[in-house]
Amino acid sequence: MITVIRGKDKDKEVEQWRDESLKALVPFLVFVLFYFGFSAITQDFSKVPMTVAFIISSATALILNHKEKLNKKIEIFALGMGKKDIMIMCLVFILAGAFTATAEAVGGVESAVAVARHFVPANFMISGIFIISALISLSIGTSCGTIAAVVPIATVLAETIGFSPAVLIGASVGGAMFGDNLSLISDTTIAATRTQNVEMRDKMICNLKIVLVPALICVLIYMLPIFTSVNTDKFIPLMVNIDNFIKIIPYILLLILGISGINVMFLLLIGIILNTIIGMYYGIFDIFGAFADIGDGTISMATTIIVALLAGGMLQMVRWNGGISYIINKTENFIKTKRQCEFGICFLVGMINLFTANNTVAIITSGTIAKELTEKYGVDPKRTASLLDTTSCCVQGILPYGAQILVATGLAASVSMSSFAIIKCLYYPLLMGIGLLISIIFTKNE
Repeated sequence: MITVIRGKDKDKEVEQWRDESLKALVPFLVFVLFYFGFSAITQDFSKVPMTVAFIISSATALILNHKEKLNKKIEIFALGMGKKDIMIMCLVFILAGAFTATAEAVGGVESAVAVARHFVPANFMISGIFIISALISLSIGTSCGTIAAVVPIATVLAETIGFSPAVLIGASVGGAMFGDNLSLISDTTIAATRTQNVEMRDKMICNLKIVLVPALICVLIYMLPIFTSVNTDKFIPLMVNIDNFIKIIPYILLLILGISGINVMFLLLIGIILNTIIGMYYGIFDIFGAFADIGDGTISMATTIIVALLAGGMLQMVRWNGGISYIINKTENFIKTKRQCEFGICFLVGMINLFTANNTVAIITSGTIAKELTEKYGVDPKRTASLLDTTSCCVQGILPYGAQILVATGLAASVSMSSFAIIKCLYYPLLMGIGLLISIIFTKNE
């Protein structure tokens, strides 16, 4: 259970997990049935707001376990909402909204689109978005920050050229997940390598063996005529000038400074400041106009932040009621060989990721058990770290309530893009999962 200690260590949280319980997973089942059920019946995923789905499932989580007082369960729910990872996620959302709003106000997005249309041929545009997103994510170590920078550009490209918005946004998210999985400064890389006590570069090499071919296949898929057959009248290479390059400086710095490992929130803050300076230099707005755009940008992410908070609270209740313990214990019961061990590790971290919607938390939660299984069945620790990171990124990339999809849908509001529409065009996580499966099947089972 969770105890909140008052007094000197006010609001100090001490977590003690309950015994395993299948019943604890009911709120997630309610979420799936409510959100996907009604959406499937109406064939319109915009009919059921994500916030409503989480309110219903959160209420279900609070109703469970009649032995505990409601006040205590509400307190536990609130502690889940206020967890460090959730708060950091919300801060990224806030800064991402402000960065996007100021970039749009000064013409940074349009300039980035103009530069892209000037240098990149139409049949390479979607693949180019995937590659650019992958490079940025690899550099700054965060998929959410990358999506915040790339999706607005992808959205405008879709509107001005004729590409499918879902495909372009899917390419942005997929590339971000590829880079996040390989980055040496990613939270998932740090968590996976620390839990298994291996070097980051060794884990990255193991990752490359799994994901490089799927990534190349994904690039080729995005070059197929079905995706590149656009209205050629709209795709006219645009002339660019020095002003265009000045206005994309914040995007360029996002990539360059990210290589040095600077925190993504600091990068976004620098981007907001630079956008403000550029806007004032060109007389687009004064300081108060900049404040207004920053404020509007933060407010535009309100729905995304609300979903993140509700998800954090509900998932904390699932953990507290023994849902995570149930998944962990049941996984161990089916492991007898080295290959089964690898499948078990993937299933363990994948299921925890499914119920926490946070790949870093999933790795940390399952890391200790994975290490024990690794030692028992003789799996290479580098391999285990790679399995943990790759599986979690694969699952995280396709969760409609995951941070990556939430950021993408929040920033693509102008094209009314639903989570499900993006997921249908998000090919890389599926290819990564296939690559992972093949890797395990053909691994040496000594």
